[in-house]
Amino acid sequence: MALFALAASISPGPVNVVALSSGAQYGLRSSLRHVLGATVGFVVLLLFTGFGLHEILRQWPILTDLIRWAGMAFLLYLAWKLAVDSGQLNLGRATRQPSLLHGAAMQWLNPKAWLAAVAGMGAFVAGGEARLIGIFAIIYFVVCYLSVACWAYAGAFLGQYLGSPARIRLFNRCMALLLAVCAVSLLWV
Repeated sequence: MALFALAASISPGPVNVVALSSGAQYGLRSSLRHVLGATVGFVVLLLFTGFGLHEILRQWPILTDLIRWAGMAFLLYLAWKLAVDSGQLNLGRATRQPSLLHGAAMQWLNPKAWLAAVAGMGAFVAGGEARLIGIFAIIYFVVCYLSVACWAYAGAFLGQYLGSPARIRLFNRCMALLLAVCAVSLLWV
């Protein structure tokens, strides 16, 4: 369970790209709200899946398509916001940082998260036993939090080298491109 959670959580994806970008722009401490939100959002999704949400999606495949299209639109929106960012450091001014709610919403609109939840529950808790679902959720919470936090830390480390608006713009545009690629790849999921 822990190895599956690690492989699914630490691999590149939209939530991790946003954590990296947030860490670079706002630092580790400010990015931990996004990390916690993404972790809680995923664990709630995992619990719902374990207790039967996957059956509803199987009976209503249109819902899966709606989630995929909403996720793609959300990722493209985030990519656009990063791409047009001025790169100004905004020191002393309040800026809109990724929040707990933003991180949770990203997981619910992230097909990678849905696939991980359905595959994980299918592999480890196929019988729907509540005790195993709870154990898996606890393991996933710890592993997911640490994995996404690693991406935010990596961003905070990179942020030391992004002292000018031109460097931040370049970094943000690279992150925007990665998010756009993640979004477009949803067409083949």
